Amino acid sequence: MSALQAVKRFRIRELGAIAPPSPALVNSASKTKLYPSSASSSRNKVPVASIENPFIPKLNPKTGRWAPPKYSLRQQALLVKKARESGTLALLPPGPKISVSEIAASGQAVVPGPEKSQAKSAVAPWTRPVEWIGEVKEKKVIGAEVGNRLYAGKKRMFKGHKWQRIAEKREKQRALLMRSMPKRIKEFKQYYKRRRPHPLKPPRTAKNAKLPF
Repeated sequence: MSALQAVKRFRIRELGAIAPPSPALVNSASKTKLYPSSASSSRNKVPVASIENPFIPKLNPKTGRWAPPKYSLRQQALLVKKARESGTLALLPPGPKISVSEIAASGQAVVPGPEKSQAKSAVAPWTRPVEWIGEVKEKKVIGAEVGNRLYAGKKRMFKGHKWQRIAEKREKQRALLMRSMPKRIKEFKQYYKRRRPHPLKPPRTAKNAKLPF
């Protein structure tokens, strides 16, 4: 299924419960849109349909419980992806996967030199204006504007392994020991020379020798 067909099926499914506008209103609105004039009035506009937003949860006033959205997040993401590919992002309702500002920006974009097929699709019944009922609460994510939501607002990028966290401290300690290493080696060798001047001879036993256990 093409991207445009997926968006079209969504719009037809949501607009199916509403009676379509009369052909006279659609034709007059299309002529006004394609050939705008200063004498156009509000009576030539297509009536705006009011539909519950299927991308957000709905509160039942009788029971006081929330019903889940009609389309899951996976389905919403797929529809938004198809709408971006076909350039029909303005036909989708706002939701968790698409913000109101993004829809407004896509609706203001005008394609230069519309073709005949584009003009026909613009006046199609499934492209009629819709007022989506429901409040969309946009969650502000820190770092989303720069494309780094995972580590935005944190003191360090990641925890890391223990050897990575103590690497700097161990490096300083190693540098301090290496600074006096020749002296340490000399003292180490002299210590064994004092204890065993003749290594080939049997070792001398101490007077108060103790068992190793």
